[in-house]
Amino acid sequence: MKTPISYGRHFIDEEDIASVVEVMRHGWLTQGPKVPEFEAAVAARVGARHAVAVSNGTAALHIACAAAGVSAGDTVITSPNTFVASANCAAYLGATPALADIDPETLNLDPAELARHCAKNQSVRAIIPVHFAGLPCDMPAIQAIARKHGACVIEDAAHALGATYEDGSTVGNCRYSDMTTFSFHPVKMITTGEGGMITTNNDALYRKLLRLRSHGINKLDDPLQGKDHAFTGPEINAWYYEMQELGFNYRLTDLQAALGTSQLRKLDLFLERRRELANRYNSAWKDHPVVRPAQSDTGSRSALHLYVLRIAFDRIGTTRHAFMKRLREKGIVAQVHYIPVHFHPYYAPNGNRKGEFPHAENYYEEALSLPLYYGLSNDEQNLVIESINDLVK
Repeated sequence: MKTPISYGRHFIDEEDIASVVEVMRHGWLTQGPKVPEFEAAVAARVGARHAVAVSNGTAALHIACAAAGVSAGDTVITSPNTFVASANCAAYLGATPALADIDPETLNLDPAELARHCAKNQSVRAIIPVHFAGLPCDMPAIQAIARKHGACVIEDAAHALGATYEDGSTVGNCRYSDMTTFSFHPVKMITTGEGGMITTNNDALYRKLLRLRSHGINKLDDPLQGKDHAFTGPEINAWYYEMQELGFNYRLTDLQAALGTSQLRKLDLFLERRRELANRYNSAWKDHPVVRPAQSDTGSRSALHLYVLRIAFDRIGTTRHAFMKRLREKGIVAQVHYIPVHFHPYYAPNGNRKGEFPHAENYYEEALSLPLYYGLSNDEQNLVIESINDLVK
């Protein structure tokens, strides 16, 4: 049976396999040198002072919020056009996730809507802008709003490794934020199987993130609190460690870090191919009456984790469900990113009603994510284009 053309897929080569095998044969499987090596490589790539590797992108968001001091009584504002983890990370800590509508062209958090929500809510502790599909948000504007209201900024860059801001600098350098989080899920730009990363330029946040990642246990030169147990004479006891706050077991393994370090070396290659494919999609539907690229800018700034079309399904006399079934019959697996956060039953009681975020909801009704990944061949992409054109006639 022929493998379907999926919306996303990882790429693993012999170099990646050899990197993991080397650790399995000769190295530490966890809590060894490969994790700091991977962290240093990511920090250098994005231009941040520190990087903290964790078990997945959701864990990255969770402990970033925890490090920022988010707690019960606080509000955390994010986009309705995102995976639920961008809101869940606030709920984990007892805070209230709130939403602000998106810009209909970029599909990212609209700074004007963000400012409006911050002005009427005095409990905003953090703002989580989501770089949807790899296109960076308007971070200078978001940073200015956050500073006005005393809020922490945590960039959700799960889609945006390798993307650049309008000033040409790299997403993750934390020029406009306190922390930035990444995901290394298999459909992302690079993969560690599962994994995530937090970057920051703040030394205190870095130390707190290290503790939160590993049970809240003291790291680096954290001052010891249980001194009666810590010392024998003037020397610290060789076995001693102490849990200083409630943390989590969110560590990344050395096996995963070895894969990530190898994958990172191919990031530019992955980005270049994604841009070639996106340009071919753009050309295919330029000035089409019922099909258009969902984002106004899919050029050199975006990491192009996703390529989303907006299709006026009502104008072609079909439903998205039927359209996707027809594509699957042709061996093409499309997807929808995302069901708006406030449509999920868990968040229904939050006071976010249908109709409150019209741009996110209008986009959702027309969204369809197409296959986009390094290994997608031109022939496979041509099949996707031809199939869609045939279905929208």
